Amino acid sequence: MRIAMVGTGYVGLVSGTCFAEFGINVICVDKDKSKIDCLENGEIPIYEPGLKTLVKKQVEAGRLSFTTNLEDAVKGADAVFIAVGTPPREEDGHADMTYVYQAAREIARVMDGYTVIVTKSTVPVGTAREVEKIVREERPDGDFDICSNPEFLREGAAINDFMRPDRVVIGSSSKRATDVLKALYRPLYINETPMVITSPETSETIKYAANAFLATKITFINEIANLCEKTGANVQEVARGMGLDGRIGSKFLHAGPGYGGSCFPKDTLALTQIGETFGAPQRIVEKVVEINTLRHQEMADLVVKTCGGDVKGKKIAVLGISFKPGTDDIREAPSLQIIPHLQAAGAQISAFDPAAMDNAAKVLSDVTWAKDSYEAIEGADALAIITEWNEFRALDLDRVEDLLAEKRIIDMRNIYKIKDMAARGFDYVSIGRPAVEANQGTPALKEVAQ
Repeated sequence: MRIAMVGTGYVGLVSGTCFAEFGINVICVDKDKSKIDCLENGEIPIYEPGLKTLVKKQVEAGRLSFTTNLEDAVKGADAVFIAVGTPPREEDGHADMTYVYQAAREIARVMDGYTVIVTKSTVPVGTAREVEKIVREERPDGDFDICSNPEFLREGAAINDFMRPDRVVIGSSSKRATDVLKALYRPLYINETPMVITSPETSETIKYAANAFLATKITFINEIANLCEKTGANVQEVARGMGLDGRIGSKFLHAGPGYGGSCFPKDTLALTQIGETFGAPQRIVEKVVEINTLRHQEMADLVVKTCGGDVKGKKIAVLGISFKPGTDDIREAPSLQIIPHLQAAGAQISAFDPAAMDNAAKVLSDVTWAKDSYEAIEGADALAIITEWNEFRALDLDRVEDLLAEKRIIDMRNIYKIKDMAARGFDYVSIGRPAVEANQGTPALKEVAQ
């Protein structure tokens, strides 16, 4: 089989490469010639563990190629995937469908014979029908079907997510098109991967609903963490107790500075807008968006409070800029809000991230970028851990103690043990955990009991 992947961003490049690993011939097409030139020279424009090696393997096998010529890519393809960006519009938060609709028009003009056009991008409900309308306007006599096939790739684990997915969702009104997509995903049958075959509208809703629910879990446990800080409870133990309930599950119950990245902020906002459009307000998700936005200020305030209420002229070391470990993606990362809040309060920022500093330097100003964790920490009045990269989990604490001007650590990911940090004499603050582990009730709880 042969497919064309329109768009060589995160979703398009990972999906195209993984389809090639399935033994399918894939042509990835992009209008950006510089990006295609880089890919043809073996350079990968995104940071994703294992992707460079897999791209090289598939190119050498002759199953993966890159071009700027859409007609060459589409001609003779069994399926054409639209994997272009759908960023939120600045004026209203709605997903910007310009690139999707433009791709649909251009595909229509060059498609040759029966073609299955698949929306892989995250798109609002009704997009498949709109794409069908656009293609039909361009090619009244065209032989084609439109399908929705949302992606569920986690940055930092995208290859595994594609190769071993929890499910594959196919939204289609045509058995012929469904059969084409099922054939493309046939290698997954070996792992008995569930195939959800449904309507395009349902498929499009599944994507938004899934991401919004996960964002809600994150926001919920952050609210519980705030309660734990007032009562003396431990949010990690609360989350474990909750997660052992099979109806709830343990994933995404990790308190921290809030969610970020390319999906959750965009998709939660888009879902609220879709709800408004269809007269079905998504009130829970609206509140999730509001709380997550406030969370970043709360984290900055926590740093200021730990520093005695004033950070003016103080050096704050920040470890972790990317929105999560394993990626250089800084889109909507909590750090991009926390750092400016601290700077506005007068702090001087020294920061380190294993992968995201080049991207961050383009949007964050007046930050001293360090070559490693310890250079960032040297002479700092406080250390704030924002992203839980593995290398931050095993810092040489003797060295950290010597380098810090003041022994303050604000651990926004709860990666260290309270008891260990207390034993070393650190002024250690984490999220939703008591400063000192004890079985006695807190004053607040004793008051309530009386």
